[in-house]
Amino acid sequence: MSRWTTADIPDQTGRTFVITGANSGLGLQSTRALTDAGARVLMACRDTTRAEAARAELAHPERAEVVELDLADLDSVRAAGEVLGGRAPDVLINNAGLMNIPRSRTAQGHEMQFGVNVLGHFALTELLAPALTDRVVWLGSIMHRFGSVDPDDLDWTRRRYSPMTAYAASKLACVMLAYEQQRRLEVAGSSLKAVAAHPGYSATNLQYRSGSRVQDLLMKGVEKIPYLVQPAERGALPQLYAATVESVPGGAYIGPDGPGELTGYPTTVQSTRASQDPDVAAALWERCAQMTAA
Repeated sequence: MSRWTTADIPDQTGRTFVITGANSGLGLQSTRALTDAGARVLMACRDTTRAEAARAELAHPERAEVVELDLADLDSVRAAGEVLGGRAPDVLINNAGLMNIPRSRTAQGHEMQFGVNVLGHFALTELLAPALTDRVVWLGSIMHRFGSVDPDDLDWTRRRYSPMTAYAASKLACVMLAYEQQRRLEVAGSSLKAVAAHPGYSATNLQYRSGSRVQDLLMKGVEKIPYLVQPAERGALPQLYAATVESVPGGAYIGPDGPGELTGYPTTVQSTRASQDPDVAAALWERCAQMTAA
């Protein structure tokens, strides 16, 4: 079986990608691979100083541009959407995310993991959809398997809050929104497509924000177990595959091909039955639309 790598990315000359959280981890690896393949990348990042430093280290920094975007502030999302939409983007990769953090709130008062992972990306996707020519890639996670979505309690005001449970729910929501967006695009007769992808278990700084030194050290210990964790450059492959391979159909879910989908090379994988519930997904979409309305 052939293994798809960055060497297999088709020539991307003339194409423009928006990548959220492009200054580190999977986002930076994707930015590097795409600019190496000839693409122009709009690095949508909260910390523009760090983003500019990352851009300067690319082999082709002239192919990348930093645009300020704070997904935890819908006003910032709207401002960035105006800038990004004017750059004629072809593909949006909703890469940025927060994981397992202490309970906190966004600028508009939403639970932070839902606000950044889901709501900020939903708002950005809706703002850019009219300008995009090809596809939207939503980032899920193997943790989506342990999540549940309650459209009436997306901010965790009724349920008992658990950082990891809230993270799992946010990633399930991302997968569901990818599927729901694809359904809506098909009804509208649009050529745009929505795809979901997940990186398996990848070594990035995402895992070390729990607020607990013991828990963070535990996660670092797990990353030393062979065959359980893969480096960020391989973890970025599923989203790169989802974003660049022409034959990937709308509504696909791409992840690693190894045991448990923890590591490996890109392939089509299956999401949970819960992720494929069209009624809950439609309710989630409508609720997100309400929450992001200006």
